[in-house]
Amino acid sequence: MKKILYIGNKLEGKGKTASSIDVLGTLLENEGYTVYYASSKNNKIFRLLDMLFACFRYRKKADLVLIDTYSTQNFYYALLVSQSCRFFKLPYVPILHGGNLENRLENNLKSCKKIFNHAQICVAPSLFLKDVFKKYGFKEIVHIPNPISIEEYQFIKRDKLKPKLLWVRAFSKIYNPIMALQVVKLLNDMGIEGSLSMVGPDKDGSMGKAKNEAEKLGIKVEFTGKLHKAEWIAYAKDFDIFINTTNFDNTPVSVVEGMALGLPVISTNAGGIPYLIEHRKEALLVEKGDAEAMANGIKELLEAPELVEKLTQNAKEKVKSFDWKVVKVKWKEIIDAP
Repeated sequence: MKKILYIGNKLEGKGKTASSIDVLGTLLENEGYTVYYASSKNNKIFRLLDMLFACFRYRKKADLVLIDTYSTQNFYYALLVSQSCRFFKLPYVPILHGGNLENRLENNLKSCKKIFNHAQICVAPSLFLKDVFKKYGFKEIVHIPNPISIEEYQFIKRDKLKPKLLWVRAFSKIYNPIMALQVVKLLNDMGIEGSLSMVGPDKDGSMGKAKNEAEKLGIKVEFTGKLHKAEWIAYAKDFDIFINTTNFDNTPVSVVEGMALGLPVISTNAGGIPYLIEHRKEALLVEKGDAEAMANGIKELLEAPELVEKLTQNAKEKVKSFDWKVVKVKWKEIIDAP
């Protein structure tokens, strides 16, 4: 079996949300591949140095390097690591995660070409990013969804919904957690006593702002902080509607997981969301920042059990394509290629 060096932010053990390197890396190990990792360093500079040293350390051991590639500051990890791979003649595969990578392509195309033009192939977890990259002239792009293991998720049919809302993301400005609070306030103003639980760690101080806003609005909100996957899956049984308020996105795994659990989903139409779910087929979609439309969508779900049945059953079928048993075939084709 081939040996893989996986470069990314492996910070789940440091209190952060599990990322692709934590999930995909473990799944690949379970398939028999040897996987080396970098990096779990908290400090960004030390993390970068550890990543670059890993390229040197495993230059004769690794058959392939996987590089989690994001759109913000962590973009430069991918840039420097990819050039290190080129120097050591290590084949590498960028995995495109950043929901705002289109902006990076527009403003830093020269740097992007240094990464992506020399890759063995690029993996796009969403069809949205595959289309974006093709628009900018990058042709060696394959779509492989972020995987889940469906057997971990119990699909619960919800016959009569209550306005019990679940939001699961890291607290970051780009995910617009304040909109979720505005939705609850609007529901209350309609005479619908909605409750909201927000699950996820603080990333940029947004949690404190959300707590202050909830108090200001006088609404009922629970902030759980970070929950491990098994914990929030069990926790989700007590909720009836999954909301996603993001301003930028790719293919959010939390939305896929909500669908796998039988929760009807209502989301903004940011980034790759419309490529993931079709409006009124698998979920309800609203414009970014439109709290009123989301509140009205929730009201419709509460009053239309036949719509809930349609959305959740279609969503149940959709998530089958994200199951690791399906996704691993595509990964093996890339990793085992001569």
